[in-house]
Amino acid sequence: MKKIIIAIDGYSSCGKSTFAKKIAAERGYIFIDTGAMYRAVTLYALRRGWIGSDGKADTDSLVRHLDEIRIAFRYNPQREASDLYLNGENVEQEIRTIEVSGHVSAVSQIPQVRERLVKLQQEMGREKGIVMDGRDIGTVVFPEAELKIFMTADPEVRAMRRFRELSEKGEKVSLQEITENICKRDNADVTRKISPLRKAPDALVLDNSRMSVAEQMMWVREKIDKLVR
Repeated sequence: MKKIIIAIDGYSSCGKSTFAKKIAAERGYIFIDTGAMYRAVTLYALRRGWIGSDGKADTDSLVRHLDEIRIAFRYNPQREASDLYLNGENVEQEIRTIEVSGHVSAVSQIPQVRERLVKLQQEMGREKGIVMDGRDIGTVVFPEAELKIFMTADPEVRAMRRFRELSEKGEKVSLQEITENICKRDNADVTRKISPLRKAPDALVLDNSRMSVAEQMMWVREKIDKLVR
């Protein structure tokens, strides 16, 4: 069977990464979490004090030090998934905090950051056989992808999913705080000047508001099989 590129875009907390990981594992493809890459840059900026209390990033400082940021994915057999390493440190848990979530949209809007990460993502997908999720995969990173999926779900459903995820990790956050964070991110993602979140003309829409992961997998298997046979 031929290998293809599967590009998954959509709103935050739609379960894109979980969905993409399952597809990759089932097909023997490489999963690349682009959102995690932007989260890693955001974490780096937060640690260096380059994001102020007003939420604005010190773009000049971050851009000057972009070459110091090294990002890699390494398979974790305990999770049966890849962890993200920032300059050799496993930061998979830290990049998922509400603090990083609240600032990642601002960092991802910096042109030089996007240029650096998009180039890296394109290099990762050169041999195909990958599943990549993010905000601009089907429109900017891989407009030639054989299968493009645009994921969406009701904001209330996404907020509850995120609340449960963080609660299971022991983080004390309110559902209201998460809902506000999701709405803020949605607005930032669709209105940013560079690579805004939008559906590619040939993308298939997957609204998983009331779908189980198993039902989503049944849906995508049919789409992939038509392309690789």
